[in-house]
Amino acid sequence: MNKNLIEFRHISKSFPGVVALSDINIDLKPGEVHVLVGENGAGKSTLMRILSGALQADKGDVLFNGEKIRKNSSSIATQLGIGMIYQELDLIPELPIYKNIFLGNEIKHYGITDDTAMIREAEKCLQMIHMAVDPRTLVKNLGVGASQMVEIAKALSKNFKVLVLDEPTSSLADLEIKELFRIIRELKSRGVGMFYISHRLEELYEIGDRVTILRDGNVIETCGINEIDMNSMIEKIAGRKISVLYPHKRHPAGMRLLEVENCSGVKFKNINIHVDAGEIVGLAGLVGAGRTELARAIFGIDRYSGLVSLQGREMPKNNSEKIVKAGLGLLPEDRKVQGLALERSIRENILITVLSQLQPNGVVNEKNENKICKEYIKQLSIATSSVEKHVGFLSGGTQQKVVIAKWLAAKLKVFIFDEPTRGIDVGAKSEIYNFMDDLISNGAGILMISSDLPEILGMSDRIYVMSQGRLTGELDHNEADQGKVLQLAYNQTARK
Repeated sequence: MNKNLIEFRHISKSFPGVVALSDINIDLKPGEVHVLVGENGAGKSTLMRILSGALQADKGDVLFNGEKIRKNSSSIATQLGIGMIYQELDLIPELPIYKNIFLGNEIKHYGITDDTAMIREAEKCLQMIHMAVDPRTLVKNLGVGASQMVEIAKALSKNFKVLVLDEPTSSLADLEIKELFRIIRELKSRGVGMFYISHRLEELYEIGDRVTILRDGNVIETCGINEIDMNSMIEKIAGRKISVLYPHKRHPAGMRLLEVENCSGVKFKNINIHVDAGEIVGLAGLVGAGRTELARAIFGIDRYSGLVSLQGREMPKNNSEKIVKAGLGLLPEDRKVQGLALERSIRENILITVLSQLQPNGVVNEKNENKICKEYIKQLSIATSSVEKHVGFLSGGTQQKVVIAKWLAAKLKVFIFDEPTRGIDVGAKSEIYNFMDDLISNGAGILMISSDLPEILGMSDRIYVMSQGRLTGELDHNEADQGKVLQLAYNQTARK
């Protein structure tokens, strides 16, 4: 009897000019969580897309329960019992939760879709993950974290034998991560095998059994998760030493840059916070606490009552264009949907905030535009062969750098970073952190929203914590620790 659920044998895959995978041999056992780690572009997602049937290998075989999968496709993989939970959500925003859960797998009686039965079964799936939400709720009305949990419920509804989780915690807060890990342990007890991809290395030791490190399409090492410490793992992932993961240097706070006074909106109430020059201010809380909604209001996207001031000047409500001109920018949580034009070039994305200045008479000065773009590409070490390369083809870390470059071009004083390293590998994280430090060293101020507690603690000068739309506390970096932040995040009676 074969002991492996999945075997990759000598898998190779190339794209024009790039070897994505080279002679890969990896296996997965029943009831095992096999962790795959590596920088963006290491080959993790390509390998999993071959498993799912979305891509075909150039060479090699994939075996399921000892049998070679021939002419694999997404439908064949699903029939075999292989499921995927991607980092990029595969949901239709305009449909309710229950229809997303059963999309392509609808419950029918006599050929007619049975919505009542699907709502009932969707409720069971949501109860399994302790998600208290009406299954008839439209997905577009959910936050990113809640949408991620719907993806998990969708996978659970199909009783997969093999499950691939690609950055499943990237948009989840601590409570949701604990719930996900509970589900994973339950699936392990049923014999489900899981490939688990994550850049949050600390969580791998809690949930993983074995780890395979990939770099540049090659397997660097496979071992038991407890046979390698985090520092060694980081060095093997990056192929170099990263001496300090959180390099933040403390600076004396300067002049008041951003002031938010008595602000209330749909998901938050009576918020008072400020950001000074030369500091990174963390904004922590569980998914649904109202952090992103507050950021959107400050940036002029959503309606609110109260006062937002920038360098002592009151900002207009619901007018992002004027707010950008005043010196404030938002790097959104979902960079692909809200921060970038994926079908456009790096050049077009970087210059979008300053086109009116560069082309006052509608005349394009291509030489000047390219010069500006190349300066930011060099400054941020954006890996690209051309400024005309479409942003959609870049890795997650490189895309985030393009978003930063876009706002740098606008000459801002205050940056709101919403989940700045979501889905980004450890090497790119280090570069983003160093760049954030450079910004504040030059007199900028940063409001950083993050669900990654080590990131909040490692990079913040002060930390505000929100719970259920209210501010529950403020901590200086000298007094802040994980326990205090979580205690405030779970607080049910927030400060009035």
